[in-house]
Amino acid sequence: MTRRRNERLAAYLAEAGWSRAQAASAYNRVAQENKLSVVGGIGRSHVSMWVGGTQPSGAAPLILSQALSRRLKRVITPEELGFAVFDVPTEGAQEWRVDPLTALNDLGRADLDADRRQILTDAVYSTASLALPGQEWWETMARTLSPAVPAERQRVGPDDVATVQELTVAFSRMDQQCGGGHGRKALVQYLQTDVAVFLRGTYPDERVRRAMFSAAGELAYLSGWMAFDNAEHAVAQRYFVLAVKLAARADDPPLTGHILRAMAHQALDLGFHKQALDLSAASVAGQRYASATPRERALLTVIHARGLAANGRKQAAAKALLKAEDDLASADEAIKEPNRTFFFAEASLAHETACTLRDSGDRQGAVRQFRRSVRTRGAAFRRTRAVTLGYLGATQMAGGSIEEACSTWSSVLDAMEEGIYSGRACQAVVDMRNLVSPYRRRGIPMVAELDARAAAYLARVD
Repeated sequence: MTRRRNERLAAYLAEAGWSRAQAASAYNRVAQENKLSVVGGIGRSHVSMWVGGTQPSGAAPLILSQALSRRLKRVITPEELGFAVFDVPTEGAQEWRVDPLTALNDLGRADLDADRRQILTDAVYSTASLALPGQEWWETMARTLSPAVPAERQRVGPDDVATVQELTVAFSRMDQQCGGGHGRKALVQYLQTDVAVFLRGTYPDERVRRAMFSAAGELAYLSGWMAFDNAEHAVAQRYFVLAVKLAARADDPPLTGHILRAMAHQALDLGFHKQALDLSAASVAGQRYASATPRERALLTVIHARGLAANGRKQAAAKALLKAEDDLASADEAIKEPNRTFFFAEASLAHETACTLRDSGDRQGAVRQFRRSVRTRGAAFRRTRAVTLGYLGATQMAGGSIEEACSTWSSVLDAMEEGIYSGRACQAVVDMRNLVSPYRRRGIPMVAELDARAAAYLARVD
């Protein structure tokens, strides 16, 4: 049987300006981010075979379409690339229609079971799940009560809600200190067992029921955030969607906005700028912003600013930055802020402001804000400080300040060697090696020393 050349794929590769080797490299990066160990790496010969008409197997079409989507700054589907997709583990938009308690049960079991987790981690980040459901869905979720349960089910009271909230804070502080790769399994175990029982329990009144669903939603969000930080992007997305559904069932607009903000943050980092802007706009819409506290409003708004900047809307981004500064300035100790905002202060605002300025083309302003973030970041936030330093080094290198960048990146390695388990911070080490590669043969001592340290670190954690 004669294969027909895949002209669609060839055209998209040409539009991207990629050679076969560059396409394979981009593919492998997406696969590595999603921990697709079953698919493994590919070489330029694989891409050549696909252009020649061979159909890739498993999740490969989705991985390549995601890589091209990032490059071309728009969504490219496997079908548009001329691929047929069969038996690929992805939920897409259907995920929003699954009941949150069913989703929690299925997701938690898959995450904890060694055999089933392979299927979960072999999935890819889905742009279909970024399309939020319509208003009717939100209204239905908010008025849906817990199903009737037998009297022997566990009774749940305010103390149980407080326990979930306290443990969420403890896990969140551990995440900020050590990174998302440390302790998430214990969090999922608690969510899957104790919290799942609470959600199926009986409540003294509707207020307690909603409070428990909010607490569970925040814990699911944290599991998603930790997975995102550890570069488990498909896993993170599933938990974010679950968290939104739990928050919607609780009729908790500020928490919903907080989770949508996290989804926008992830989409920005992965290069899906239009979807990120849509999500960030949704996070600041209506009561999600209006009923949030000042500190949380600042967080929502600054990520919206990043989304605007990434889509070329510089003036709107600048206005959003000013609004975020005003919101944070209005935060007061007398105002009770939700526990989930404990980390967002001057250093966090400076970090996100720097990212916005960087994406707006203001490199010098970005360097100033990254430095401000590093200077004001407390010792309890080692992971985030390492990520900020990584971004600072990359921005300095882009401006031609090679020695400054090497000095900054040396601080990243110092932090990583102290026991940070973070895929985002680890990616900073990968990026620094890529960015210094053109200078390896120029005999610059700082470059040689940094490159050797980075290579040794990555060999240890591989």
